[in-house]
Formats: sequence, structure tokens, C-alpha cells
Amino acid sequence: MSREGKTGRLSTALAVAGALLTAAGPALAGGTVPYYERSFVLAAHERCGLFSDELGAALTVSTRQARSAALRAGEDPSQVTATARRAEARAANVACDDPELTMVADRVEMAFDGWRRMPALTFPGLEQPWLADRRAYSQETWALSQASRIGASPVTFGQTGTGMPMKAVVSFVGRSRPYAARVVMRDTGVLARPWLGQAGALPPTPSRRAVMAMSQAPASRMLLAPDRKAGEAWLFPARLGLELEALDPRESFWVEFLFRDGSVARVPFEVGDIAAGRAFLEMGPL
Repeated sequence: MSREGKTGRLSTALAVAGALLTAAGPALAGGTVPYYERSFVLAAHERCGLFSDELGAALTVSTRQARSAALRAGEDPSQVTATARRAEARAANVACDDPELTMVADRVEMAFDGWRRMPALTFPGLEQPWLADRRAYSQETWALSQASRIGASPVTFGQTGTGMPMKAVVSFVGRSRPYAARVVMRDTGVLARPWLGQAGALPPTPSRRAVMAMSQAPASRMLLAPDRKAGEAWLFPARLGLELEALDPRESFWVEFLFRDGSVARVPFEVGDIAAGRAFLEMGPL
């Protein structure tokens, strides 16, 4: 192909990216087109430093949301991965001083200008949303959380700030206290493809892995469910957040509490847009 032909195709792709980003902003549709466009601009930013750290984080949120939207729309995971690779490859061949890229960067700046100042955002799931809050508080509170329960006992899972490890807070009703807690999920090293069975289900035991909590302490007041006066906070290793991000947004994971009588209290959670929620916190506190 001639240089003129390549330039024309590049200009068309960049113009489409800019128009789509300007029109859609953070509101995402299904399919791989939004994911391709956001992946392209994000990859160009990572190579050329097009935006501030705050706006780059906002674009990361939107890109991760687009990935989830594509998967929920039924796109094959391998095709979604291939879409990102195509976008990254095209971005690698664009000159950082290309005037078309500058135009796209300006449009992205306008599209995300207001959105990046949002203090809180809800990331809907199939049944359970992730709630993200960037506001700074004087007391420890949830920055990213999802609520569930076992019987009458409320359980919240999430993190209390950017870069903080994941926590599970539980207020058990009418039973002894557990001696340990763990998060159970698909073992991506054993089973590469997502497990998309019944809601709340995990693959067979040989294809699961567990991450044990490191410590337990009384939960601070702001982490408790509104109608509870006491509870326990279980702290997990820092790597857990990244491991949950690697799962498919349609999958589930469990928080399990282990009791000395041999019983296990199992609490289901959705992976959902945890990756986008964690990226939202990376935009910094307000």
C-alpha cells in the first residue's frame, strides 16, 4: 500500500476514534468498536504522554468499562483480546506528533473534562454493583465496595483507598466467630476460559484457587452496614485485587468464612467492573 493510502486509512481511523470518544464519552455500548477506539487512544497516550495522569486514569476506566461491555454483549473473550492488540499495534505505528493524533487528544480532553471530576460512580453488574467513591473522609470508609449477605449477616467486600488491599467486613448474627477467611475464584492457570454457569457458581474444585486473609480486626464504624454496630474486617494480600481484575466481568467469586466446627459460610460476589472501579480510584481523591 502506498504511503498516501496508509495515511488516509490512519486519518480515517483517528477521525472515527475522535468522533466516537467525543460523542460517547464514558457511556458505553456493547460490541468491540468502543473497546477498540479507547484501547487505541489509551495505547497512544501510554507511548506519547498525551494526557495528564488524572485524564489518563479516566480513559483507563472507560477502556475497562468498554471491555466489560463487549464481553457482556456476547463477544468471544479471545476476540476481545485480539481487538486490544490490534488497537495497540496501530497506536505503535502513529507518530506522537501526528496532527490527527493531536486532534483526537483534544477531543478526548473535552469528552472527559467533566467526567474526571465526578466524586462517585456506580458500576452496575448483573445483580450487584460496585460503588466507587473518590471523596476524602476523616475516617476510614469504603472507596470501592460491593455488598452481599449470608442469611441475616451483611458482608461488604472492597477497598478503603487507592492502592489499599482488599477487605471483607462481616457482622455475623447468632453464631460463633470464624477463625479464618478466604476468597475463592477460578484458577486462571488451570482453566483459561471464563466460567459462565449459573449466577454465583464457580468451576469444579480442581479449577479453583483460594487466597487466605492475612489478618482480622474489629471493623471501624464507617465500614459497617448501616444497621450494624459491630463487625470484623478481614484483610487480604495486596495481589488479590489484580487477580480479581484478571477474571471475566461475568464471573463470580466467593468470600468464605471458616468455623472451628468445620462449617463454612459462603458469600457470593460478582467480578463485574472491579477493574474499572479500581482505575476510577487511581484518578485521585477529591
